[in-house]
Amino acid sequence: MRTHLHLPLPDSLNSVRNLGILAHVDAGKTTVTERMLYLTGAVHKRGEVHDGTTVTDFDTQERDRGITIFAAAVSCVWDDHRINLIDTPGHVDFSDEVERSLRVLDGAIAVFDAVAGVEPQSETVWRQADRHRVPRIAFVNKLDRAGADLDTAVASIRDRLHTVPLVVQLPIGQEDGFTGVVDLVHMRALVWAPGSDTYTEGPVPDALADEARHRRHALEEAVAELHPDALEEFCARSELAAPTLTAALRDLTRTGDGVVVLCGSAYRNRGMEPLLDAVVTYLPSPLDVPPVQGSTADGAVEERAADPAEPFAALVFKVNSTATGRLTYLRVYAGTIGKGDVVLDVAARRTERIGRILRVQADRNTEVDRARAGDIVAVVGVKDARTGATLCAPSAPLLLEPPTVADPVVSVAVEARRSLDTDRLAAALARLVEEDPSLKVRTDPETGQTVLSGMGELHLEVAVEKIRRAQGLEIGVGRPQVAYRETVVRGVTDLVYRHVKQDGGAGQFAHVVLDVAALDPDAGTEDFAFSSTVTGGRVPQEYIRAVEAGCRDALAEGPLGGHPVTGVRVTLTDGATHSKDSSEMAFRTAGRLALREALRASAMTLLEPVVEVTVTVPDSAVGGVLGDLAARRGRVSGSTARAGTAVLTATVPLAELFGYASRLRSRTQGRGTFTTRPTGYAPVPAGVAAGTASR
Repeated sequence: MRTHLHLPLPDSLNSVRNLGILAHVDAGKTTVTERMLYLTGAVHKRGEVHDGTTVTDFDTQERDRGITIFAAAVSCVWDDHRINLIDTPGHVDFSDEVERSLRVLDGAIAVFDAVAGVEPQSETVWRQADRHRVPRIAFVNKLDRAGADLDTAVASIRDRLHTVPLVVQLPIGQEDGFTGVVDLVHMRALVWAPGSDTYTEGPVPDALADEARHRRHALEEAVAELHPDALEEFCARSELAAPTLTAALRDLTRTGDGVVVLCGSAYRNRGMEPLLDAVVTYLPSPLDVPPVQGSTADGAVEERAADPAEPFAALVFKVNSTATGRLTYLRVYAGTIGKGDVVLDVAARRTERIGRILRVQADRNTEVDRARAGDIVAVVGVKDARTGATLCAPSAPLLLEPPTVADPVVSVAVEARRSLDTDRLAAALARLVEEDPSLKVRTDPETGQTVLSGMGELHLEVAVEKIRRAQGLEIGVGRPQVAYRETVVRGVTDLVYRHVKQDGGAGQFAHVVLDVAALDPDAGTEDFAFSSTVTGGRVPQEYIRAVEAGCRDALAEGPLGGHPVTGVRVTLTDGATHSKDSSEMAFRTAGRLALREALRASAMTLLEPVVEVTVTVPDSAVGGVLGDLAARRGRVSGSTARAGTAVLTATVPLAELFGYASRLRSRTQGRGTFTTRPTGYAPVPAGVAAGTASR
């Protein structure tokens, strides 16, 4: 071990790394995090997921279920570099936790299973990182498992993630015989003896010398194709010096043109020191990423550099209520903050006072006097700031872009078993939504029930159990319901609507003519498009904007069952005004009522959320599982064989998957597993739609 947590903080921002661990569930990312903390001296005993002793999976539900549910921040020091690390969930239901974490990170380690390669949630988190332009390195884990194959895993990274993997290591030994790696950059062997936490360095074994030289040359060629300086040296010398190769790999990682790939076994503590070295060498510091952008009070875009001397600016990415108070997690982008300082919550236009500043170690923390640009810390004393809020210097307000929040897809009705606990349940739900913005709470207007909505069955199960354990409440939970949508199949043209209201005094007058059509799915990601072809100033511009606002209001409830409407294009083709009675309010009302009438006159269809399901089952159970998927309206899209098991891929309506885990276990004697990945919405078949439209 080179260093430990008790070293002083690095003075330079060049010595800070803010990174996350991304992976599919069970790829081993929490074990990777634990080994990194152990090797850096942040902890003095190795935690194990199966024993429930890990630092980052500290919540009782995480330890009971053996999965990461909540993003956990930890900090350590390696080679005089401060590493602020966030261990993120790998289950699809908690993708919003990953989204909020990626918003504040400068880099990431993507962990892959050496047997399974790229899995469904691996793709999801990779795309999330692409959206945020987060540089990544890859770690192929579990090389000690039966069936592990680095080349196959790398091929899946290339083919399914559409990136250029740059493999910098060669395994020494296979499966149970995996003992170390050949470092292709420095052409040396790193070997871990049984039971040892550190490696011994030596020459490349004779049996691997030819293959190592071949792979080193292939690495040089791949880098030279992507990096101009490397290409110049490669053309001149037919090889690359180690410093040139290292510098080129760093540049390609930070631009996203390539992904450095390392390998090892986190459980056996093999390959972890080189991974920490790669974090320091290849991933960017806060100074290497573009300055954060935000909007000023007058709407102008302003950049703020990662400089402690700049005006303070930070983004709230997580809020957590603990037994000792409310913790607000911040990524500090610019400036410096100290205990007792007053900051401005820009969106809420409210000031907050910082009581304490904590360097977080999962569920433990250490108080510090200040935080500066590049830091990830938690603060105490901020009472009302929500996730996504910008905190900044009151003298230099700057509004940063908040993390996006996905729309919930599954809902359940919840109620307290005892009427005396109703108010306590309402307060607990409010705190839950404050901590997790992807949860939504509403009251059903027809039944009066309290409805909790989230990203999946497990997401809601965890949320309800959290209230039960924290508050000691007995809660009744209804059957899950999915979030349906409605869309236009065939629209209408020249729908005329005249809104006239006269009840004394100034009246209301608005005349609009609308065309309504289905939105082209290839036109982009927007769910609604509005345009105007009105000429001659017959409808002033401010009234056209009011019509658009009214149309957006009408999308909240469709004619089939009151579900939100999506995929609609509306064109305002004509209209008329009155010199006295026309107003923005009148045209907004006309837009809303006109579109409602147009949707009733259009041919509509119901949409339901669908997911891609990947099922891994023994060969002997394939027939029964395929039949069960067909009964659930699943469409099988692929099947592959892997060492006595079959991996089936199918697209299945989310509503048909409730209770699937227990059914799969019973059909496979407990040996079957499955994962899901949201793929969007699809039309509900006519025979099914009749029973679901009113849900």
